[in-house]
Formats: sequence, structure tokens, C-alpha cells
Amino acid sequence: MYKGELISLLVTILWTVTALAAEVASKRLSPLGLNVIRMLMSLVFLAILMWAVCGNPLPQDADGETWLWLSLSGFVGYVLGDYCLFNSYLLIGSRFGQLFMTLAPAAAAIFGFILLGERMSGLAITGMLITMFGIGLSVLSKGGEHHKLSLKLPLKGVLFGIGAGLGQGIGLVLSKVGMTHYETLIQSPEALDIMPFASTFMRAVTGFVCFSLTMLLTGKTRKILSVTRDRRGMTFAFIATLMGPFLGVSLSLMATLYTSTGIAQTIMAMTPIFILLPSWYFFHQKVTPLEILGALISVAGVALFFL
Repeated sequence: MYKGELISLLVTILWTVTALAAEVASKRLSPLGLNVIRMLMSLVFLAILMWAVCGNPLPQDADGETWLWLSLSGFVGYVLGDYCLFNSYLLIGSRFGQLFMTLAPAAAAIFGFILLGERMSGLAITGMLITMFGIGLSVLSKGGEHHKLSLKLPLKGVLFGIGAGLGQGIGLVLSKVGMTHYETLIQSPEALDIMPFASTFMRAVTGFVCFSLTMLLTGKTRKILSVTRDRRGMTFAFIATLMGPFLGVSLSLMATLYTSTGIAQTIMAMTPIFILLPSWYFFHQKVTPLEILGALISVAGVALFFL
């Protein structure tokens, strides 16, 4: 009873820890370095798990169409989305970076309407507007001679945050298409149980390939290899990988198998609220009442999507 809801709550905690660890690791290893290291680590973790459960380190029964959709999901969600997310951590911190992730349900709803013909209710559109209002409340402030509204954060960081939210939402829709098709192909109960992890593996393959190519083409191979000697940075990269693409993403997919997608997404969207206290405690970041209110309103807007 309430298995899906409990998994969703666990995912929220995992993503909070992931965001905090990734902020530290991004600053020490660089966003590209962290992404290369994180994708490689997650592939190793997932391969070991699939080998232990199914006797094969590679996804079972997946055909070309499954790989296509989940690879597209990995490109949009990991390569584009996470690149934006980790760069936003550098510029505006994980607290605000996670706040922009509340845009993901809106992006998923719009793209689901375009790609899958899913209906968008008036309540969902209202939820989008409320979410954007909550974000605006947190990142805008009055200042200057005429007390005009202005960003209190770097514009580049805000744009990266928006890109991260869009990447997460669109990647989720592509994952849904891929997993729905994949589920019809799986033949063994063991492979079905581990399907979320196998799906994450396929997404991570794309992420690792794309980030590795970027590293090679930009001539940053030697620099990224050198940062692996940073023990503190690698420790936080390990935590971010274990809690994020290995456990967090896989369990988020699993949660939707045991409860409605709406309930799962609403619970998992609470990360911007969960992260406020540890950001204040560990990073000594000032958290204003208006920012707390903005985070609460943003999450409330997310909840409206699924009523």
C-alpha cells in the first residue's frame, strides 16, 4: 500500500542530495567533467545490477525502436538538460537550479500534446501559469531608481535553469514512449522488474557517448582526466551518480509503475522545497521568506497538472 508514493518521496530525498553533491562536484570538476564521469559511473552501476539480476550486463529484449526512443530521451534529458542544469549550479546554485526544474511538467505536457496528442486541461494550463509566477517571485526583485522588476540572478544562469527544466520534461515524454514500447517486448519477469534500470542504461549510453565526443572535440580530455585526482570532487561525483542517474532516475520510473504518474510527479517536484534547509545549513545561502513562498507556489502549480 502506498508503494509508489513512498518511492516518490524517496526519490525527492535522493534528488535533493544529488543536487547538493552535484553543485560541489560541478565547481571542482567542471560541468563537462562531472557529466563524463557521472555517465561512466552510472553505466558501471547499472551493468552490475543487470548482470546480478538477469545474468547479462546489457538490457534484455530491447529492439532498435526501444534504443531509438530511449537514446533520444538520453540526448534531450542528459546531454542537453543536465548540461544546462550543472551549468546553472555554477551560476545560480543548486537551490535555484532545482526551482527551474518545476518547469519540467509544463514542458512534458506541451511536448506530450505535440508528440502524443495528450489532452491539456484548463487546470494544467493554470498550473503552468502558477508555476511560472512562483519562479518569478523567487528570482525577481524590485530595485533601482524607479523600483522596476529585475532579475536578482545572472541571466545566463536563469537561461541554463530554463533549459534544464525543458530538457527534463521533454526527456520524460520520450522515455515514456520508449518504455511503453519496451514493456511489450520483455519476456522474462526478471527483465520486467528491472526495466526502469535497463531504460536508464540506454539513456546513459547516449549521454556518455555525447559527453565523451564533446570532451574530445573541445580538446579537454587531458584537463578532465587531471580532475579525477581531486578526491573531494570525485567523492561528490560518486554521490551525485549513485543518488541521481542510478537510483533516483530509475526509481522515478519505477514509481510510475505503482502509482499514477500525476501523484508521483507531484511528490517528486518537491525537491525545491526540500533543498532550502540544507542549502542554508551547508552552503550558508540566505533564504528569504519570498523565496520560500515562491518555491511553495511553484510546486503547487505542478500539483495542478495532475488533479
